[in-house]
Amino acid sequence: MTTKKLIGMVFAALLASSLFAADVVLNPEHPDRYVVVKGDTLWDISTMFLRDPWLWPEIWYVNPQVENPHLIYPGDILTLVYVDGKPQLQMTRGYPTVTLSPKVREESLEKAIPTIPLDAIQQFLTRTIVVGEEELETAPYVVQSAGEHVVTGVGDRVYARGIEDKVHPVYDIFNPGGPYIDPDTNELLGYEALFVGRGPVEQYGDPTTLYLAETTREVRVGDRLRPADRATASTHFQPHLPPDNTEGRIISVMDGVTQIGQFNVVALNLGTREGIEPGHIFRIYQDGAVVKDTVSGKRNDMVKLPDEDAGLIMVFRSFEKVSFGLVMKATRAIHINDFVRTP
Repeated sequence: MTTKKLIGMVFAALLASSLFAADVVLNPEHPDRYVVVKGDTLWDISTMFLRDPWLWPEIWYVNPQVENPHLIYPGDILTLVYVDGKPQLQMTRGYPTVTLSPKVREESLEKAIPTIPLDAIQQFLTRTIVVGEEELETAPYVVQSAGEHVVTGVGDRVYARGIEDKVHPVYDIFNPGGPYIDPDTNELLGYEALFVGRGPVEQYGDPTTLYLAETTREVRVGDRLRPADRATASTHFQPHLPPDNTEGRIISVMDGVTQIGQFNVVALNLGTREGIEPGHIFRIYQDGAVVKDTVSGKRNDMVKLPDEDAGLIMVFRSFEKVSFGLVMKATRAIHINDFVRTP
């Protein structure tokens, strides 16, 4: 290896090191040691140690000697150290490490602190999904309820058409909500589907009879069915950056609220096809206003003001063309059609 090439490699390494140091900026008020308490979230801890919480993977030390090293539990001790001049957050378990049975391991997973506040997103982890146009058009549907009930709910039976196989013993019932439309391309991105209930099949046929074992609202004629999915979207993921130069928009706000603020759930016109996944952080921007320059003296001299930073969103659930995100920070009122961009 020539001296020139060696010097080049050393310079590149130093440059990379300086870029890392410039990228990872600690919160000036960070502690050197912190004991995790019940009620903490990974977002809380990230903002406690970092100016930019989406850089969490850059400082988190994955200890191979610890079971589930990405999970943090109340009682765990976090210590900030420096390795080769770079900040690193190391963890010591607050309880003895033992070999866990599958059942105990599952219970232990539930005790780990979530990434973001569960009470703000719980219903959107299991109760609300996005379905495509084709799935909605071909889905089985409720054609009638059994008996003369004013309101159809738990303990009642309903008849459904369109169930052509006998593979799935239990079905989820959902009410088709409004469409998600891309504001820039007018593409139909899917439909919001609100969970209504769940019922096992009592008798297959045309129509099929289902017993309503669970309902969250009245089951109505026209509600759609899909095979029951017991899987719950994970609440344990790390804050991190989405692909470079990703840009999208807020296309809907959940729960019928009109003012979007901190801890409101919104839908974005970005999904797995754009590489979006839980944990991705976006900065929110309001489109800069176009105003008339009254000083220049030019006729109809218009100028567009810069886009305004309005806060941060973390994605917690992704579908093909749409994602659900939680507003983690709001510095001003946020609106539908505001932009989201890679920080």
